[in-house]
Amino acid sequence: MERALIIIKPDAVQRGLIGPILTRLEQRGLKFVGLKLIQVDEALARRHYAEHEGKAFFESLVSYITSAPVVVAVVAGKPGTVEMIRTLVGATNPAKAAPGTIRGDFGIDIGRNLIHASDSPESGERETAIFFKPEELIADWSRAVDPWVQE
Repeated sequence: MERALIIIKPDAVQRGLIGPILTRLEQRGLKFVGLKLIQVDEALARRHYAEHEGKAFFESLVSYITSAPVVVAVVAGKPGTVEMIRTLVGATNPAKAAPGTIRGDFGIDIGRNLIHASDSPESGERETAIFFKPEELIADWSRAVDPWVQE
């Protein structure tokens, strides 16, 4: 199973977009195996964004993600799930994101782009481990709709 970490960022939480964003992911047929509301502290933010440390925007990323609560979720599915999620999320810059994507429909500013989604299956595994303990994930549940979503 491929897994992706989703973070509904502070701007989306503050704007009341948790429900609409989760709904889009769920309506696409994606299966949540972990979900929680958290306040990211500085140490967790620095760990998550470690690949950007030393870049000019690093401190602003840390400041932003720690500024208000976020919703973190893990979505699991067959190979290609991460790519499907990235397409649904849209381009990083909402001004360039296609209509119908989360960022294209709800976003305006690249610095407030609503949502993070893992960019590869490897990132999905690494990021999931940062935000979730194994016992917080419920990976082996099935939904009645699953046979109608995929072969």
